Amino acid sequence: MDTLWKHTTVLLDEAVDALLDKPDSSTHSADGAVATYVDATFGRGGHSRLLLSKLGPQDRLIAFDHDPEAIAEAATITDPRFSIRHQGFRHLDTLPDASVAGVLMDLGISSPQIDNPVRGFSFRFDGPLDMRMDPTRGESVAEWLATAEVQQIAEVVRDYGEERFAGPIAKAIVARRQERGPLSTTTELAELVASAVKTREAGQNPATRTFQAFRIFINAELEELQLALDASLRVLQPGGRLVVISFHSLEDRIVKQFIAKHAREVVDRRAPSWMLGGTTLMKLEALGRVKPSAAEVAGNKRARSAVMRVARRTAAP
Repeated sequence: MDTLWKHTTVLLDEAVDALLDKPDSSTHSADGAVATYVDATFGRGGHSRLLLSKLGPQDRLIAFDHDPEAIAEAATITDPRFSIRHQGFRHLDTLPDASVAGVLMDLGISSPQIDNPVRGFSFRFDGPLDMRMDPTRGESVAEWLATAEVQQIAEVVRDYGEERFAGPIAKAIVARRQERGPLSTTTELAELVASAVKTREAGQNPATRTFQAFRIFINAELEELQLALDASLRVLQPGGRLVVISFHSLEDRIVKQFIAKHAREVVDRRAPSWMLGGTTLMKLEALGRVKPSAAEVAGNKRARSAVMRVARRTAAP
């Protein structure tokens, strides 16, 4: 992996402290219990490395990631308490019930993925129009756009990019394909989108929303997030922490609604009739929302849109 592409982990200390509910492991394992934590999106390992420095000698850390480059980075960690799975975090459901003391999800893409032109994630560099988190599996954006119809493209750009010019962008992509062949590079896509977007948001490249939409769609990111959140309820132990860092409104909305849904008091209608009103069942307790500090944003502009939400698993089934 090229060392030119650096990654600065967002909300590093805040996320790890929220996951452990304390700055170190000395009190966490005082009862001798072995705790297992999950870094559901390893990336370049910033959160995992800090977590390992704070865990007890018998604790374990399991990581997940799609990206072969992330798997290669994880191979440099020789700590026997650590293991990684070359899978998306929807596969949290393969872990045993109530076996995990904390789950951390750091959503989106890492700086090395954005900055490496070969990955095709960014309109700032000319590269193949790929955008797959795991380039060894599935269909690239270029391959999908080579056959997708106008309505399909417009729906993806509108729903995942919240782009109001989704229709003109989709028509331009298909017209270009019919006239000159399918798009194959990030520069071609960015220039085509710029020609179709008539008004631009201040300080934002006109292709920003379209690139976001295609990346989310081709990797099924929102569907995977929902599956992983559902799985977290089953694998977390009572008192276990769920910590999720999001970078755009679509992700954050899913996380916010998920926590709110399961933190709501619900009448248990199975309770005996003599128990007036039944009992309340809450699977999660919302513990708060954290944004990066002004100092962190000043040092890493990619942190500016981050939102971290924290919840605790209750004892309810």
